[in-house]
Amino acid sequence: MSPTFRLYQKKRGHRRTGSRTLGSVGEALFFGFFLAMGCIFLGIILSTLVFPEWRVNHVFAPNSCKVRDKRIAEADGPTYRAEIKIDHVVGGEPYRNIWAYSIENLSNVYSAGREDKQAVLDRFEIGAEVPCWYDPANPERVVLVRGYSRWFYLVMTVPLTFIFVGAGGMIYTLLRWGRSAEHRAAIARNMRDRDLLGGNGRGENEYPNVPTGEDITSSPGTKLKYRLPNATSPGWALAGMFLACLCWNGIVGGMAFFAVRSFMAGKPEWILALFCVPFVGIGLFLIYGFFRRLLVTTGIGPTLLEISDHPLHPGEEYRVFLSQTGRLSVKRLTLSLVCEEEATYRQGTDTRTESQQVFLRELFRREDFEIPPGIPFETQIPLYIPPGAMHSFKSAHNRLQWTLLVDGDVAGWPDFARAFPVIIHPAAAEGAA
Repeated sequence: MSPTFRLYQKKRGHRRTGSRTLGSVGEALFFGFFLAMGCIFLGIILSTLVFPEWRVNHVFAPNSCKVRDKRIAEADGPTYRAEIKIDHVVGGEPYRNIWAYSIENLSNVYSAGREDKQAVLDRFEIGAEVPCWYDPANPERVVLVRGYSRWFYLVMTVPLTFIFVGAGGMIYTLLRWGRSAEHRAAIARNMRDRDLLGGNGRGENEYPNVPTGEDITSSPGTKLKYRLPNATSPGWALAGMFLACLCWNGIVGGMAFFAVRSFMAGKPEWILALFCVPFVGIGLFLIYGFFRRLLVTTGIGPTLLEISDHPLHPGEEYRVFLSQTGRLSVKRLTLSLVCEEEATYRQGTDTRTESQQVFLRELFRREDFEIPPGIPFETQIPLYIPPGAMHSFKSAHNRLQWTLLVDGDVAGWPDFARAFPVIIHPAAAEGAA
């Protein structure tokens, strides 16, 4: 009997593939660490800062006190806090020599900025009577100011980001647990097919296992009858990279903030700074990747493809309208008719998908031309479907997909390829049979 947990899976040629179970466990531990750290840090902030501050503003009772002394307390970092020595009387019982000022004193918190603390001390005169608020459960817990500290809630964004990343990663890992990459790809493809190819509708009654493609004909064109949908829209990838940048740099930014402040105060925290360096590097790389993808998405501009009729039939000729916008120096722009065959099958406990291109015909090519800003490149291209072309097909385990593929090589930008699915129906005689 084979073990249920392996460090390695099946041998492929001269190498062994890694264990998916071990990989899933590693992912779960990684995201679990983020989730646990976020919950711990959030609990510490709530219990030591947020909840005590709420009690100061809602539970503490008003009173008056006399200022006896004042000082600036210093901790490592360097960080500081203002301290005022006071005496006050509650219910006839005196409480003397209490060092107090704000919620920072009650929570034993120090912060940077000695000048700010000195400005606080300058507002108090020794011997003066000033208002104060005390804890009815412990009159030695006193504050001279109330209100809410914004930086408490700014600090909360760090553990909340940890929790967001950890919880999201855990859910993602659990949903993928035990499924091969091919299985996940098949699920994603089937969901995409429902949207782009219209798995239900009147077309299935006429031609079983032939996608109807109702969504393909849902948008009218401006030059020809239908505008084809782009199956390779970069919007989701761009949004995912933006969220990754936001989460990662939100976490690292909180740590880097305290490291920078320690250097500015003259007492650098070298361990914290060195710890932040690799994470800051990763964050900058994510920012670079996001803006690079954003520039590619916005700089190249949209590709529009319209067709004179749909669905298509073998042996018939159609017209395709191609429009490419953007301020581009194009080295090569092509339009091709492509057919790919996919087969999904089970091998042991794995679900695998194999894909093969079975047909490719270049319909249009143009090289070395400029697309000026505001003036799109436009052309109409004849499209002839070969008489013996196999019709589009989709079943639980097999798929035959026809696509109009726009492929571009642009100076100063990465190559791009944008696919527009089309449906080819069976020939008339085949359909009648």
